[in-house]
Amino acid sequence: MLVGHIQEITRHPVKSFTGEQVQKTKVMDYGLYGDRSHAFKDKHGKFLTITQVPEMVRYQAVFSGEETLEQYPEIKVKTPSGNVLAWGEEAFKEEMERLLKQEATSVVYPPAHIPFGAIEEENILLVSDASIGELKKLWGKEVDGRRFRQNLVLSLVDKTPFLEERWFGKRILIGNDVELEIKRHCERCMIITVNPSDSQRDPSLLKTVVKERNNHFGVYASVIRTGEISLGDQVFLKD
Repeated sequence: MLVGHIQEITRHPVKSFTGEQVQKTKVMDYGLYGDRSHAFKDKHGKFLTITQVPEMVRYQAVFSGEETLEQYPEIKVKTPSGNVLAWGEEAFKEEMERLLKQEATSVVYPPAHIPFGAIEEENILLVSDASIGELKKLWGKEVDGRRFRQNLVLSLVDKTPFLEERWFGKRILIGNDVELEIKRHCERCMIITVNPSDSQRDPSLLKTVVKERNNHFGVYASVIRTGEISLGDQVFLKD
């Protein structure tokens, strides 16, 4: 059954940086190609994220070049001041020292496999346009989708809010190749309170999600069959 099409595809080359919206990409067994492939860990070996350093969200990372399984394209990072730096160059390292303000180690996982921990919970996080629209009404403010750090936004045929939550245990087909299994709710945390534009916190959004949605927004999916997806691909719910 046709349930919608792909409206947005977002991957995050650097964990907790703002990601990039792409026209198409590979779906690997771990999720979207290169998603959370680069990250920072503190001296205890724990990932540094927006939770500890809200200003990380003001940095945007994009892949610049062709996706290959041998190596990633070069990562370009746009800083809040508008400078564009390359991952690993000296100016980037100095910028990260100023940002993180602590002893930190950069980590890079290979294109063939990115482990859980770097990628949270399940392979892919999915939301629908109808659910975003309903949350806007519940919150009473404009909703910047970057707060939710989803990978896919579906434009639904049936614009019922939170319809995707009825698909737990079922599989969806995207385009010609990709198959995902919808697993469970995404439970939200303080990260959605951080404004991606200025890193200022507004706890009212999380309070709304807790009160109105039992702290659930979006659904996790695991990859059953890999392939390539593109904007506009049709999405089918399997019987």
